[in-house]
Amino acid sequence: MRRLKSLADKPIIGGMVKKAMAGLASNDAKTISAHFSKYLRPQIANTDPLRHEVYRLRHQVYCEELHFEDVKADYEECDEFDSRSIHCFIRHLNSNALAGTVRLITSAGNDQLLPIEKHCAHAIEDKEFAPWCFPRDSICEISRLAVPENFRKRSVDQFKGAATGAFNEQDYSASELRCFPYISICLYMSAAAMGFHSNRFHGYVMMEPRLARSLRFIGVNFKQLGEPIEYHGKRAAYYINSDMFRTSISSGYTKLLSSIEHDLFAQDKGDDSDNKFGINFNGKLGISC
Repeated sequence: MRRLKSLADKPIIGGMVKKAMAGLASNDAKTISAHFSKYLRPQIANTDPLRHEVYRLRHQVYCEELHFEDVKADYEECDEFDSRSIHCFIRHLNSNALAGTVRLITSAGNDQLLPIEKHCAHAIEDKEFAPWCFPRDSICEISRLAVPENFRKRSVDQFKGAATGAFNEQDYSASELRCFPYISICLYMSAAAMGFHSNRFHGYVMMEPRLARSLRFIGVNFKQLGEPIEYHGKRAAYYINSDMFRTSISSGYTKLLSSIEHDLFAQDKGDDSDNKFGINFNGKLGISC
């Protein structure tokens, strides 16, 4: 795969190489999806204790590891947007630790701007797909994706004792290690699923262009709305809607998405309200920071 990536941007052969990479990733996803549910479980944080667990994980990643934010006295990272967000996390079943989290910020009216509108409106150059062009209750923003260091640093080499990465490889099986690079992908899929199931079909995210290119290989084709700006590094504004997501995702990842949706919503069949997410109809969560 590394050799293929080096050829992906070459003229003439680049297109064929990208298709080959997408095919390999799709085939690998079929195998990974079978292993993923054995070790990792996505879940909606729809109770106060679960949301506080999410805030503590975000503090670990954003404040202690990445130093994007100052360390907080209560070791929880939360902001003004959390009160109207749907929170999701992935739990590592063997250790009960959180392997990652993401939130979907919603809007119930013109007074509830998405972060991309409030802080990065100047990054949206393609005004046709701007969030203010759609009904407020149909837009959302993927935000605060966080994967702790012990799950985002992987090594397939064998070591004596502790691994040179952030976690001791001996604590995890070979099958579990194969799943870890998919945690971020599964968090994006979880966010998409939360959007589908809450009728918020227009999604936005500020992310690095290289991440957008990586997601494109698996068929998640975000539309870039402008040139990158400085926002916790070089990031650009991206847009995706439910049709774009559903029709472009590769076949192997369709199975993985179905597995994620089953885990997230298995207990909520027949309930189309926002209550399954812990959100009241006015867009507020039953918790304040």
